[in-house]
Amino acid sequence: MLRRRLNRLLGGDERRVDSRTIYVGHRSCSATEAFIPPKFCDNRIVSSKYTVWNFLPKNLFEQFRRIANFYFLIIFLVQVIVDTPTSPVTSGLPLFFVITVTAIKQGYEDWLRHKADNEVNKYLVTVLEDGGRIQKESEKIKVGDVVEVEEDETFPCDLILLQSSRDDDTCFVTTASLDGESNHKTHYTVPDTEKDLESLNATIECEQPQPDLYKFVGRMHIYKNDQEPTVRSLGPENLLLKGATLKNTQKICGVAVYTGMETKMALNYQGKSQKRSAVEKSINAFLLVYLCILVSKALVCTTLKYVWQSKPGQDEPWYNEKTQREKETNLYLKMFTDFLSFMVLFNFIIPVSMYVTVEMQKFLGSFFITWDKDFFDPEIKEGALVNTSDLNEELGQVEYVFTDKTGTLTQNNMEFIECCIDGFQYKYRDASSELDGFCVTDGPVSKLQQKAGREKEELFLRALCLCHTVQVKESAEQGQGQRDGLIDEVDGLGVDGEVVHPLQEQRGFIASSPDEVALVKGAMRYGFTFLGLESKTMKILNRNNDVEMYELLHVLNFDPVRRRMSVIVRSKSGDTLLFCKGADSSIFPRVRREEVERIRMHVERNATEGYRTLCVAYKILSAEEYAQADAGLREARLALQDREEKLMTVYNQVETGMSLIGATAVEDRLQEEAAETMEALQGAGMKVWVLTGDKMETAKSTCYACRLFQRNTELLELTVRTLEDGGRRREERLHDLLLEYHKKAVQDAPPVKAGVTRSWSSAGQDYGFIIDGATLSMVLNSSSESNSNRYKNLFLQICQNCTSVLCCRMAPLQKAQIVKMVKNSKGSPITLSIGDGANDVSMILEAHVGIGIKGKEGRQAVRNSDYAIPKLKHLKKLLLAHGHLYYVRIAHLVQYFFYKNLCFILPQFLYQFFCGYSQQPLYDAAYLTMYNICFTSMPILAYSLLEQHICMEVLLDNATLYREIAKNAMLRWGPFLYWTLLGVFHGLLFFFGVRFLFSNPALQDNGQVFGNWSYGTIVFTVLVFTVTLKLALDTRHWTWINHFVIWGSLAFYVFFSFFWGGIIWPFLRQQRLYFVFANMLSSVSAWLVIILLILLSLLPEILLVVFRKPRGPHARQMKHRLPSSGTSTIFMLSQTASTHSFSWSD
Repeated sequence: MLRRRLNRLLGGDERRVDSRTIYVGHRSCSATEAFIPPKFCDNRIVSSKYTVWNFLPKNLFEQFRRIANFYFLIIFLVQVIVDTPTSPVTSGLPLFFVITVTAIKQGYEDWLRHKADNEVNKYLVTVLEDGGRIQKESEKIKVGDVVEVEEDETFPCDLILLQSSRDDDTCFVTTASLDGESNHKTHYTVPDTEKDLESLNATIECEQPQPDLYKFVGRMHIYKNDQEPTVRSLGPENLLLKGATLKNTQKICGVAVYTGMETKMALNYQGKSQKRSAVEKSINAFLLVYLCILVSKALVCTTLKYVWQSKPGQDEPWYNEKTQREKETNLYLKMFTDFLSFMVLFNFIIPVSMYVTVEMQKFLGSFFITWDKDFFDPEIKEGALVNTSDLNEELGQVEYVFTDKTGTLTQNNMEFIECCIDGFQYKYRDASSELDGFCVTDGPVSKLQQKAGREKEELFLRALCLCHTVQVKESAEQGQGQRDGLIDEVDGLGVDGEVVHPLQEQRGFIASSPDEVALVKGAMRYGFTFLGLESKTMKILNRNNDVEMYELLHVLNFDPVRRRMSVIVRSKSGDTLLFCKGADSSIFPRVRREEVERIRMHVERNATEGYRTLCVAYKILSAEEYAQADAGLREARLALQDREEKLMTVYNQVETGMSLIGATAVEDRLQEEAAETMEALQGAGMKVWVLTGDKMETAKSTCYACRLFQRNTELLELTVRTLEDGGRRREERLHDLLLEYHKKAVQDAPPVKAGVTRSWSSAGQDYGFIIDGATLSMVLNSSSESNSNRYKNLFLQICQNCTSVLCCRMAPLQKAQIVKMVKNSKGSPITLSIGDGANDVSMILEAHVGIGIKGKEGRQAVRNSDYAIPKLKHLKKLLLAHGHLYYVRIAHLVQYFFYKNLCFILPQFLYQFFCGYSQQPLYDAAYLTMYNICFTSMPILAYSLLEQHICMEVLLDNATLYREIAKNAMLRWGPFLYWTLLGVFHGLLFFFGVRFLFSNPALQDNGQVFGNWSYGTIVFTVLVFTVTLKLALDTRHWTWINHFVIWGSLAFYVFFSFFWGGIIWPFLRQQRLYFVFANMLSSVSAWLVIILLILLSLLPEILLVVFRKPRGPHARQMKHRLPSSGTSTIFMLSQTASTHSFSWSD
């Protein structure tokens, strides 16, 4: 890494700007030239963050970037340098504990990364060298080495495929660990390479490493005995990526082009940007308030100290004369050191251990999601997955949900429904109803029971059989595949008994998308069977059981911008044909106008019924047209720069003037419980937006099926179609429509009562909003800046007043733009994105919380998400139950921490008024150190992990409960003020209550009086018992763990006090607490005061709970709110019955 950066700085990278040249097998291309091997990085993978040498400095630097840690470090240094009232140990020990725990956690995680790296780097690989095969460790592979890989092995680096054991010079690969797609992809060897790789003399010129998995540009020069070298283009179909696995191919040989940290896999390994939760921001705001309280306390005490000392006789009493050095000290310097001393004395008001407790709560709490049995999906045999535990509480704060449609709301499981050929509808019923399995139900009445001509039918079916990239799994391989459990799980594309011809009964298909297989199977039903591709020849079995052969000349691949794909084939009779299939919006403009009308009606009707539609077109290419296209494609494929753009230009030139043959309809079923889940989310007050690349009609029908749009919802449409209706310029029409919709949805809408959405409000009209990609880019990128902002604001206001929004025909980047726009809108609402494919990654990374679905489109969404769930229906429990509870727990934890530290330090502050502001500590150093670490930390941790103030079943049944905690309700300034005032009340009560006791001079049997350490110990005892019992009062869900830590903490405090004061410790210079605690408990008055003060402190709480009437719509569910023992599926902890619960206040 360092070497690469230095090279870049010192200009060593100048000659490496655009491309690199690789000598295959490290052989020079001409015998006359001396061979100087170029330098590239080795094949070592480093994903770890630290090494043994830099762990300490790097880790400490990262930890001290946290404000609280840095603050405590400063306090600790002040204690060491300045003569302060408390020992440096009091702040040093807690800080050391926090830093050590965090360092151990991070070190362990990094050790696991080192271990994983070593496994990869030490893996043995076969390399062809000097005519023989040798085994090498993976990290020793160099660029230019020829590597051999066998079936089911993983590629050790990025290779160009030179040789395959398959006859058709292809190999199959799965890239599940890269982009998560489990389907088989086909890769091709470079044409014209030698069979004997030893004698191959070639160089490869290719682009510098870059992270895009689907792009690769290069060319290979092959030298043969003084002839002119032949040049072959290299593309992504020749590149085998590190991390992918070889399938259905015995072995391959390839030459290494990118190694180590320059492989595409390593370049894609990037730390996700750190997402911070709203709770963390609240903590920082509260910390600042407490920091201000701390500084003001120190200022007050310093000022009063000098006011008090200015009175005669107070500054230097007769029994405490100043030394010469003290008299000579500068007054201002002394004031400053006094101020620092007070800061140190009161610094415990800032809770350093809170960060550790919050970290542990998040880390341990995330296991409950992983363990939840309700999230387990028997189909994929997996449960939920937590990639980021930092955002648990955000799940309880979601206001906007952005969901993908295909594979998220629907199953991405395609089934061929019907097709339309030349304007006639063909619906598949039972093949026996007619000889060829066609059944005509549609079309003009005069032509009833007519069909498109037989020629058109056959042309359409040939197009379905030829225009795709599907591979056939041979029956022998398939049998093996089934034994390996491959065929159905990996591809899920075996044929389900729909086979027309007995020969094909054992046929399975491998494809990159479920749509393609559905269409090939659809053609099979009607008697045209695709037999496979062998060395550039596609074979079809037609209705007459004759095998037709076509030479595959070019594949014009599908891409999301063109939204279509084509193949160019040559038939036996020598005709060159182009077959094209794609979305109607991309095919209709490229065919004759008169053909469109006949088919548009069918396409729109199918889309309204919720089917996915594709249009099919063809074109006969003349010899000149083909020659021109062929030359253009070859030239574009050899380009090293802008290859994509050049190819796109050629594709667009070829795919014009086509004839439309027909259209297909494929059904994608809804996910189970999709409608119920969406309804629950809307009931919880969340706004659901559907962002999809699909057609408007299809997406609209899905929204109706999911109950996002109801029958009475008025739809406001802002699409290319509505913009063209008015006949004026698009920009003007856009402006008018936005204003019209704004008046309808925003200005004329009745004011919404807080916390009411459509299921409860029947008075107002519900609006749904629909926008497409083209219009969205007009809204976001308007010609003038002022217009753009105005449109954006109007658009946002309309959307925020609609119950649901549907954005169709969206590019992946537009999805992220929408999420970003809502995320940065007024009030910064919390957003959640959920999707299942690689095209959803950008919006998953953009939202506050990203959720991946472990669907059929691979695992890229899952790998980039914060949480992953097997099915959409699990989102309901994840948000309404887990999210709600996580938020309530952590909000209580934060408020409680500030409260208990205020109770702790306020008596110390008040004590200064009675000891001449002499910085005398009220508590012993051991108590100061142990208060946050031992005496009060475990009960709140247990509470924040196990508390269920409302049981899960009730939370799931009543989605409206989610709104009670919306918009960070428990961490607003109101609740914070309440907890702060409670802390002040308790602190005053502890201090003055004990002072009242001390007004009685004889507190012991022998008439002796208590000293200042007894005073502090009584205050401290009342404090520890009160804050712990306060938490016990707040606990609604008791388990044996809660009992153990609450009563255990109190017992430990008593035991420690006896132990600490009962032994003479040799390492202490002065032992302040020697027998103080035992002596204190011998006094009946002390017992009485301790018990009375604890009761008095908690009395308001108890009275409030007893006398407050249950309010709100959920009063009748009061009895449900206390879960009986062990109700939740996630708490696999033996639980005691809820006998100890106090009655609940809403």
